[in-house]
Amino acid sequence: MSFRLRVFSLVLLVAVAASGATAWLTLRQLTGQVRESAAADRQSIAAITEELRAYGAGHGTWEGVAATVRTLAEETGQRIRISTDRQGQIADSDTLLGRDPRPGSTAPALLVDPRPELEFPAAWEAGSMRKVTPSVITSYGGNVTYAACLTRLGQQVTVQRGTFGMPLYRGGENTPAGTPCTEPGPHAPSRADIDAAEACSAEASAEALACLRRVFTERTAAVGPQPLTVRLGAVDDAGQTLAAGPTALVAAGVAAAVLASALVLGRAVLRPVRALTAASRGLGEGDLGRRVPAAGKDEIAELGRSFNRMAGSLQDSEERQRRLVGDIAHELRTPLANLRGYLEALRDGVLEADAELLDSLHEEVLLQQRIVDDLQDLALAEAGALTYHRRPLDARELVEACRTAHSARAAAAGVGLEVTGPGPAAVRLHGDPDRLRQALGNLVGNAVRHTAPGGRVRLELDERDERVRIAVRDTGSGIPAADLPYLFDRFWRADAARGRATGGSGLGLSIARQIVADHHGAVEVTSEVGVGSVFTVVLPAPRDGAGGGERDQHGEVDQHGGSDGPDGRNR
Repeated sequence: MSFRLRVFSLVLLVAVAASGATAWLTLRQLTGQVRESAAADRQSIAAITEELRAYGAGHGTWEGVAATVRTLAEETGQRIRISTDRQGQIADSDTLLGRDPRPGSTAPALLVDPRPELEFPAAWEAGSMRKVTPSVITSYGGNVTYAACLTRLGQQVTVQRGTFGMPLYRGGENTPAGTPCTEPGPHAPSRADIDAAEACSAEASAEALACLRRVFTERTAAVGPQPLTVRLGAVDDAGQTLAAGPTALVAAGVAAAVLASALVLGRAVLRPVRALTAASRGLGEGDLGRRVPAAGKDEIAELGRSFNRMAGSLQDSEERQRRLVGDIAHELRTPLANLRGYLEALRDGVLEADAELLDSLHEEVLLQQRIVDDLQDLALAEAGALTYHRRPLDARELVEACRTAHSARAAAAGVGLEVTGPGPAAVRLHGDPDRLRQALGNLVGNAVRHTAPGGRVRLELDERDERVRIAVRDTGSGIPAADLPYLFDRFWRADAARGRATGGSGLGLSIARQIVADHHGAVEVTSEVGVGSVFTVVLPAPRDGAGGGERDQHGEVDQHGGSDGPDGRNR
């Protein structure tokens, strides 16, 4: 799994866990609190309606109920508004508590009916109940009227349950409410009942009499207190809030999970980064053998592998540089020692300076000069500063020029040198003819040198797939497969003795490959031991309209330098 996907998965896991935990806690808390709130609301509603019903039943009127409404609002926290159809609004808890009245809640209103229910013995028949009902109504009307007067006069009213479920009111400590408030008998009112009511009225105080007259006038149309409409709540009630404890606990748990995930992620990232830092510091101090662990397939592991490849390349480059210095010293030490020995012998008179000796010394100097020139060419080529004078040219002419230049050497070695091509038609190329002839000459010279007398070297010219191919095929000894990767290394030869009988400076193939690469081409090689080798120069064919030369910054390069080859062989 890639590092980016691992990070995304970890963050997603934390987010899902946090969201799930928060949602679960919120749902659980809201569900519990909704239940608690509903239960509390039911209790509050029951308490309010029961208290108001008790007040109406106990006082026979809604006058003076404002104090009860205020007390209930303070105890329950509800806004309470009560009203009747006949009187309209009676009390509002917001007004009673000194607040500005708020918009009322849209919840349906509650109906509180304080009137008692008529009750008869189970054994009674309908006829008996029909006869008694008018007297019960008359008795209840008188009782409730008297209770209302007592309430208006500010007297204490007590109520007891009487016959047929009707309330029995009393005023003061033990003061009977009067004959009109006594229980009626199970028969229609008699003349004696009426006389008793008149006697009771005569005994009442003047204030009570005035009250009874006023109440009688008000209640000729209806008896007892009207059903009360109760409206609870307001639109801006805060309601119950979520408990902070569980929410804080879950938030702390989520924060701890995120922190742990961050620590795990940071450790997973920083461990290879620290290893890379230490290894790069070691590389900077010259320890080119430092490597970092690179297990896995994510981006961090790929970075570690890239660092290891870079360190390996630096180490290989350092090794090549050391080998190059050693190879140059080796290449120059023996011939310079020979020159020194001959010069000292000539100076001491041990040898005479005849023509043969001078020619040998001159040839040795030319060889050293060729090595130095090849090194310079290779350095310029690898630096991209080698001189090129590009122009359109015919590949057939290039191949023929190489054959002509090496014909004498091939004839002296007893090797046949020939050219094969697609026909007389020109094969177009675009490049520096001198540099290309130098590269091709290195390959041809190597092939001639490592082909036994009676053998054959053939230059094959071909054009296909918008590519020009010039193959140098020989019937030499061939190159072992294990040596093929090293053919183009500087100063490399297949023979351990590094003798000059079969090789030159060891730079020819390196220079040839670099020149061809600068022409956007490549050098391919195949070989079989005992059969021969094929070196193929592959160059792009010019597009229509291509032409014109390009001029570089440096001077000419020795066209005869670097003729070593692969079999002895750089090459």
